[in-house]
Amino acid sequence: MGYLEAIILAIIEGLTEFLPVSSTGHMIIASTFMDIASDDFTKLFTVAIQFGAILSVVLVYFNKFFQSINFYVKLFVAFIPTGILGLLLKDYVDQLKDYVDQLLENIWVVAISLLLGGIVLLFVDKWFEKNEEEGEEEVSYKTGFLIGVFQSIAMIPGVSRSAATIIGGLTQKLTRKTAAEFSFFLAVPTMFAATVKSMWDERDLLMESSNSEWIILLVGNIVAFIVAYLAIKSFISFLSKHGFKVFGYYRIALGLILLILLISGVELAMVG
Repeated sequence: MGYLEAIILAIIEGLTEFLPVSSTGHMIIASTFMDIASDDFTKLFTVAIQFGAILSVVLVYFNKFFQSINFYVKLFVAFIPTGILGLLLKDYVDQLKDYVDQLLENIWVVAISLLLGGIVLLFVDKWFEKNEEEGEEEVSYKTGFLIGVFQSIAMIPGVSRSAATIIGGLTQKLTRKTAAEFSFFLAVPTMFAATVKSMWDERDLLMESSNSEWIILLVGNIVAFIVAYLAIKSFISFLSKHGFKVFGYYRIALGLILLILLISGVELAMVG
């Protein structure tokens, strides 16, 4: 991976991590087109640069993160479903690692998930339109836990952690703004845990990385941080005014394009 590929992936990470379009799906698509998807360092890079995106959330909502212990308790409660599921599946994931890697890299899975998720987003505003007038602006412990359950669905590539958690919040009668902000907050422990685990699992690769690869990781995190910061600031305003339909149409269009290319025999997937 060179600096150009790293910057492109970091921009994609920053733009898509907190939008309901699936950052994982976009990273898989981009790395596959650049023919670096199967590279071990690329896999490490795409997870490591999430740290930059995490910091952007903390900066945007700095006061919130240092306001009360209750805030962290709610995040912990919301993180429980994903954490437990990860622990329960650990042995199975280790035993079926090759299969899981293939699933996570399969463009077919990404394309179908993008398409189906896009269809759902077309109707979300209609389903929860009353939330904007009568919705809650405070996240309870129960609501946080249920949002965490929805987040677990995002283990499927292309589903979008952001979309799953925001919709989870809407089902609990939160306003779009409140649901989106809690989705950002929940991303911090979730992405931090994923980043730390990935770095630990790939510690040998990390220690063997060259100076240029360490610089690439640093550049990637800086770019992801800047882009994610701007994306978060813009997304809340856009979502409050326009809702989810634009993201739904985008996902459907991208999913259809990928499916058409795949059905036409274009070699996009690294596996499958």
